[in-house]
Amino acid sequence: MNRDAVASKIPAVTLMFWIIKILATTLGETGGDTVSMNLDLGYLVGTAIFLTALVVLVALQIAARKFHPFLFWATIIASTTAGTTMADFADRSLGTGYPGGSIMLFALVLASLAAWYWSEGTVSVQTVRTPRVEVFYWITITVSQTLGTALGDWAADSGLGYGGGALMFGAGIAAVAALYYTTRVSHVLLFWMAFILTRPLGATVGDFFDKPLSKGGLNVSRPIASAILAAVILACIMALPQRAATQHA
Repeated sequence: MNRDAVASKIPAVTLMFWIIKILATTLGETGGDTVSMNLDLGYLVGTAIFLTALVVLVALQIAARKFHPFLFWATIIASTTAGTTMADFADRSLGTGYPGGSIMLFALVLASLAAWYWSEGTVSVQTVRTPRVEVFYWITITVSQTLGTALGDWAADSGLGYGGGALMFGAGIAAVAALYYTTRVSHVLLFWMAFILTRPLGATVGDFFDKPLSKGGLNVSRPIASAILAAVILACIMALPQRAATQHA
C-alpha cells in the first residue's frame, strides 16, 4: 500500500461489497421478521434486541484499530435487522403507514447526511477513519436501512408485489451503476443512492422467500432462509477476502 494512503476500518467499495450488502439486507428482513413474528416478540422488543446488538457492535467497530471483515459485516447485519423492526414498528404499530414512514425516514437520512457534511465537509465513505466520522457513518447507515425497509414494503403493498418490487429496485441499482460508469455524476451521491436501494431490494427478496403462497411469496421458513443467507455471507467473507478502503493523506 502507498505510504501516503490511510487505511480505513470499512471495506473498499467493490463488486463483492455490493453482493454481500444485498445478501445482508435480505438477511435483515428475514432475520428481523423471525424475531418479531416467528418468535412473537413484537416489533418493539425486536427493535430493542437489535439496537442493543448494534450499539455494542458499533462500539467494537470504533474501538478496533483496523478493518475486520467479520466485525464490519456483523455490524451491517445488526443495522439492517434493527432497520426492519424499526420500520415495521413505525409503519404498523405507530400507524404512520408505508408512505408516511418512508417520507419521515427519508427526511431523517437527509438530516443525517446534512449533519455529517456540515461537520466534516464531505459524506464520502473513504473518509471514515475517525471515531466522530464513524458515528455519522453508522447513524446514516442505520437510518437508510430503516428507510429501505419501508420503501420495500410500500412498493410490494402498492400492487407491484414482492417480485415486481425486487425487479424495480434491481433496475434502479442497475441505473445507478450505469451512471457511475458513463457519467460524471458525483460518485459519493451514487454510492448513497445505491446503498439505499439495496435495502428495499433485500426487503422485497426476503419477503418473496418467506411470505405465504397466497400473498405472492414462496412460503420458505424465515429461520431456514435466515440460516441459509447467513451461511452464504460467511462463505463469501471467507472465500473472497476484502481489503480496507483507503484515502490518500
